[in-house]
Amino acid sequence: MANGQLLLMAKGSSYRGRLAPSPTGYLHLGHARTFWIAWQRARAAGGKLIFRNEDLDYQRCKPEFVKAMYEDLRWLGLDWDEGLDLNGVSHGDFGPYSQSERRSFYLDAWRKLRDSGLIYPCTCSRKDLERALSAPHEEPQNTNDCGPQPPPAAIDDELPYPGTCREKIGTAKDYDSPAGVSWRFKVPDGETISFDDGYSGQQQFVAGRDFADFLLWRRDDIPAYQLAVVVDDAAMQITEVVRGADLLKSTARQLLLIRALVYSMPAYFHCPLLRDKRNIRLAKRHDALSLQTLRDRGVKAEELRKKFAEEMEGDKGLKLL
Repeated sequence: MANGQLLLMAKGSSYRGRLAPSPTGYLHLGHARTFWIAWQRARAAGGKLIFRNEDLDYQRCKPEFVKAMYEDLRWLGLDWDEGLDLNGVSHGDFGPYSQSERRSFYLDAWRKLRDSGLIYPCTCSRKDLERALSAPHEEPQNTNDCGPQPPPAAIDDELPYPGTCREKIGTAKDYDSPAGVSWRFKVPDGETISFDDGYSGQQQFVAGRDFADFLLWRRDDIPAYQLAVVVDDAAMQITEVVRGADLLKSTARQLLLIRALVYSMPAYFHCPLLRDKRNIRLAKRHDALSLQTLRDRGVKAEELRKKFAEEMEGDKGLKLL
């Protein structure tokens, strides 16, 4: 690994993509385009598409959203080869396909990272982090003391972490369970994480400057997104991850986990984000652009698919395999 740079290459194998919605709200137009692109790329490659229900957030995931995401994806004309069907029954060899049923997989990964000395318990609350960020500093505040700290919005909605509990890394071995505290992955400060994105091309992020020690397990005893998706993509043998461009920086975090857990790296394709008339990226709070609302207004699925296809033809980056 020359010059402290991490450059991972995807390993060739039969194509396996995935649709991985989270039932924390109704799917919107941006989700539809991303999932349609994932479906198109899997079909163009002659590969398999896996459906995974990312329902770890028990406080926000609702049965009505689970039902709606199935209906929306089927209405859009998407199908899949493996995973959950419309009745929530698993089909395939890599289940269960709901994250809420995969706790044992995440615990195994947590133990491996604990035993490797790469994670530590953290007792900082969100309010603690907000206070640390708002406190006056004589010098520019750093993320892990390595380079200037970007604003919270630039870090994929994860607050920058000042390293308050880093010194506790030696106590991790004393924990038999992750419950009761948060857990963070200690990033290798100053190391450049590089990968080639199928849409945006070469990407580079510097650990400790562009992102800090990140959350791996929540204090309410739920695995964090970064750990869960890495474990599941590896276990389900996903070869390409298609998702939104807001997760480019998360990919750098996840590559560190992939290396630590000795997993094969998938390829990545981060789709450009859709924005509303005010240039604000779409979120699940945009009810006016939810697929449910568009259907009620009489919008046809074939109209959306045609629009997405035209966008792909007009954008060299939005190409099929």
